[in-house]
Amino acid sequence: MIASLTGQIRSRDEEGIVLDVGGVGYRVAMPARSLSRLDGSGEVFVHTYLHVREDVMCLYGFLETNERDFFVLLKSVSGVGPKVAIGILSAYGPADLRRAVLNKDVAVFQSITGIGKKTAERLVLELKDKVGDIGAAGIDGALEPAAAGNGSYQLAREALVSLGYNFAEAESALAGADPGDDVEELVRQALKRIGKV
Repeated sequence: MIASLTGQIRSRDEEGIVLDVGGVGYRVAMPARSLSRLDGSGEVFVHTYLHVREDVMCLYGFLETNERDFFVLLKSVSGVGPKVAIGILSAYGPADLRRAVLNKDVAVFQSITGIGKKTAERLVLELKDKVGDIGAAGIDGALEPAAAGNGSYQLAREALVSLGYNFAEAESALAGADPGDDVEELVRQALKRIGKV
């Protein structure tokens, strides 16, 4: 198993990179979020996962171990292959996905291109006992809005979407919201944040 690679980026596209390691070019597929963080200069270190099937071997790369670990978890869900898992990690980081699973927030997964309602529900159901500490670093602040347990965060997000904002804009506007606030206050503060942009 190839667990990691260190080398120079020789080429890149929207799906990944070719990493030159000692004169050998490895094609490494990566989530868009990871690709956007690569500057293309100097040496690059990536954690990898080698996916082997009868007819193909694909190497997937991640900048952090929790991304790779969440990738493996996502692949464990029935009906979710490596390409879908990469697509999910392209849209959201492990901390956001963990929060969504713990709060049974199916809408987060449905907001990802190619994920329907049934797959989103299956992801939440099958991952709820598996997420553990994966992605826990830096999640405390992100978990607060929904941690209040009253659903105010989800209701506020739905209100923003009904006002015409897309899912990502609503999530961004609600980032760092006070978990003690009611729906109206969450929406008011979110609109205030959007107005400052």
